[in-house]
Amino acid sequence: MIDQMTSAPTDGDIEDAKTDPAAVIRARLGERSIVLIGMMGAGKSSVGKRLAARLGLGFVDADHAIEEAANQTIPEIFAEHGEEYFRTGERKVIARLLKDGPQVLATGGGAFMNGETREAIAATGISVWLKADVAVLFERVKKRPTRPLLQNPDPEGTLRRLVEERYPVYGLADITVLSRDAPHDVVVNDLISALADHLQHQQQTAPVAEGKAP
Repeated sequence: MIDQMTSAPTDGDIEDAKTDPAAVIRARLGERSIVLIGMMGAGKSSVGKRLAARLGLGFVDADHAIEEAANQTIPEIFAEHGEEYFRTGERKVIARLLKDGPQVLATGGGAFMNGETREAIAATGISVWLKADVAVLFERVKKRPTRPLLQNPDPEGTLRRLVEERYPVYGLADITVLSRDAPHDVVVNDLISALADHLQHQQQTAPVAEGKAP
């Protein structure tokens, strides 16, 4: 992972954090984005919107940005151009969006599998894996039959295969938070706690500027 220096929070930020933990998270983020990764059905968009609202940040859904850029829906892009074409566009769009931080950015399930995208996220963001069991994922995704990768006679089997393929790579994320059958605000609270801990650890272990006492 690529280290990213961030400015230390001010005394005012710390004081605010006693009643509003979001204050220190925002300060320690600097210009970085919080990038949500995970499988389809993990709740990246629904949870991401609530997380952004709690932190006072903007929310961006990369899939929606891709559709706007292509003037087509994602199923249409897959059907007309294929997955490779979609992945190329996805990589370019995410690279562009990462320049607009700080924000909460929800990415598609396959985005983090691309090495260039992982490097870009490491350089300009904090990656958060919303991890969910296959049973939970399938219960959610079967309600939306338009998922391009699940358009086959065995969608559950395909989902399991994707989980086996992707979870080891998702495990490279900075933070992992369990996405489960619980109210969205419960998962958001878990995210805020995990982000606060991660950013505090980064602050404590960041290299000390030359000539300054620790």
